[in-house]
Amino acid sequence: MSDVTLDRALAELAALEDPKMRAANEKRGDDHGMNLSRLRALAKTIKVDHPLAQELWATGETPARLLALLVCRPKDFSADELDAMLRETDPPKVNDWFVNYVAKKTPLAEEMRLRWFDDADPTVAAAAWSLTSVRVVKDADGLDLDRLLDLIEAQMKDAPARPQWSMNETLAQIGIHHPDLRERALAIGDRLQVLADYPTAPGCTSPFAPIWIGEMVRRAEG
Repeated sequence: MSDVTLDRALAELAALEDPKMRAANEKRGDDHGMNLSRLRALAKTIKVDHPLAQELWATGETPARLLALLVCRPKDFSADELDAMLRETDPPKVNDWFVNYVAKKTPLAEEMRLRWFDDADPTVAAAAWSLTSVRVVKDADGLDLDRLLDLIEAQMKDAPARPQWSMNETLAQIGIHHPDLRERALAIGDRLQVLADYPTAPGCTSPFAPIWIGEMVRRAEG
């Protein structure tokens, strides 16, 4: 645990605030003016400090919560704490970091995936699908992949943005990592056309599942 107090951490965050960065971030729905590289550098000076992370999160402020997600210890959160935190991750970057740095790292990941899977809150359901994608890749034993494809086929087209993105990721990962289901995954992606027109920077792979699957399989096969 570090010797950094909450007041000192908040003062450090205030010093990082950049009005131009805030204006750019707000266009993406993020209410902060942090340069994330500088924020990560601050987190490295603090290292892991779970009590401080809890204090930072309790402020409700996006910069403080981003720092909290970098200095917390995911295994120290209870299931109820994880659930409550997820339901407060409205800013996109807070949601992204919570899912990737906490939900995917906790030993309770599978418990939370099952708890969140059928939740009516789109943000919560999206996290469950993100955790499902991890299992599809790393530990698919016990997953009913055909049922997941059934759900994706029935629900993804009209799903809210966050769960749609996560369902699409699951679809792509099934197609990439499970050759026996690849043809069906490709067919679902082709039929639904979800993210087919997503703007993709040169040199990056499109998130459109058929392109994503094809590119990853091509790379794997050399």
